[in-house]
Amino acid sequence: MNFLAHIYLSQANDRVTIGNFMADGIKGKKYLNYPEEIQKGILIHRWIDSYTDSHPITKQSTKRLHPKYGHYSGVIVDILYDHFLAKNWEKYHEQPLEEYVADFYALLNDHYDLLTPRIQKMMVPMIKQNWLLSYATLKGIETVLYNMNIRIKNRVPMDEAIQDLKEHYDAFEAEFTAFFEELRAFVAIKIKEL
Repeated sequence: MNFLAHIYLSQANDRVTIGNFMADGIKGKKYLNYPEEIQKGILIHRWIDSYTDSHPITKQSTKRLHPKYGHYSGVIVDILYDHFLAKNWEKYHEQPLEEYVADFYALLNDHYDLLTPRIQKMMVPMIKQNWLLSYATLKGIETVLYNMNIRIKNRVPMDEAIQDLKEHYDAFEAEFTAFFEELRAFVAIKIKEL
């Protein structure tokens, strides 16, 4: 899953959300250097990624892209799934997406000192370009994929995945919807175990 899903699955706990959001840059046991709630967020992020990467539905989505994008297919599916979460946000949350995203950006600013240097640097363009809200539109996803292509130095044409999304839109959306229900249930159980 990509940024929006990780934030959403943190269940409105500020520090858990921060930990979940910045977890990719915290390897191994380095998470133990953070306050307890941040640690929980990092662990939740890892569980989400592990569950997502091994799930048969996400594998089905990834398989559709694999011949063209190789191991970047999983990254692309994460982005596409965030599109469907944003597009169908009202099914998952009572607060409008625009307000939810603004609250999250404020949370980042309020906890700036807890963020990793990578996230501190990334949050500037993220907020300025309003990445999270842009996920709700095809144009926004096209921009995200274009920027990812630049970031990976054109190893694969990730920007072309917008055409794959358009071509298989209903299939990707159905896969996301089925998978996300299972993921939400899984995360709820894991949070209770913390």
